[in-house]
Amino acid sequence: MSGLAHGGHGPVLTMSVMGVSALIVGSLVSPVAGLVPMFGILCLMSAAFLANFWRDPDRPIPSSLGLLVSPADGHVMFVQRERAIARRPSRIEFEKTELQAEPSSGDWHPAPLEDPLSFETEQRFEPVPVGDEQSTDVIRVAIFMSPLDVHVNRAPAAGVIERMELRTGKGLRRGPHRFAFKKESQYNERVRTVFQLDDGCRIEMMQIAGFLARTVVPYLPEGAQVRRGQRVGMIRLGSRVDVRAPAQQYSTQLVSAEENHPSYPKGMFVQAGTTVLFHPLSSEEEA
Repeated sequence: MSGLAHGGHGPVLTMSVMGVSALIVGSLVSPVAGLVPMFGILCLMSAAFLANFWRDPDRPIPSSLGLLVSPADGHVMFVQRERAIARRPSRIEFEKTELQAEPSSGDWHPAPLEDPLSFETEQRFEPVPVGDEQSTDVIRVAIFMSPLDVHVNRAPAAGVIERMELRTGKGLRRGPHRFAFKKESQYNERVRTVFQLDDGCRIEMMQIAGFLARTVVPYLPEGAQVRRGQRVGMIRLGSRVDVRAPAQQYSTQLVSAEENHPSYPKGMFVQAGTTVLFHPLSSEEEA
């Protein structure tokens, strides 16, 4: 139902009541050199900003089979083909294996999962050179959400939330919080969600907090069944959402900011639940 997202009614109502009350008091009592009416106007302006930020409009959801829709509103930062080269260590590996230590992202086991497309745990990816494609590659789409965009996130496809985990910087309880429009923000505080789709395929969605955004709010727990386009969470203020999908099963025709296309200087604008990010490959294309 269209309206305000979870948690938005209180702040909007509070600022609206404060603003109206201040205007009424200023009109009936001494306005104290205009400060009371000014305070009321500022409260109403704040209420308007909060209502815009917390807005949660209904969206038409595509019904064609096999599509993956955008989980977020915003501009496409980049689209790249990637390959897993490392993964998070298990507790035993952390104690007994020589790990790769990265200042910005923590410790990694120097090998991907046996099945990198299972997304069983967080993996470290690197871009794939042209001509070196493999069946275990993924395609990542990164979407930058400005403070003016709708911040409610939606499920890219129907399936089950198989895994959900909060990730922060090494040794940090919260953060880091780099600017979300930079590539380095991929290791900001984030919520990593793995969806197992109805056809058995798995995709990974990363809700990444930005410099201003400090809170990622999931709406659903692990094991929840979701529909394509269903609301699954929210990130507050400017932020970013990444989606990884198997390159052997999906393709995309998005234009990113990195391509410097004259018609899309900031990258294509996509809408959560409505814009198609990935199209399924035919059996001939997969082969």
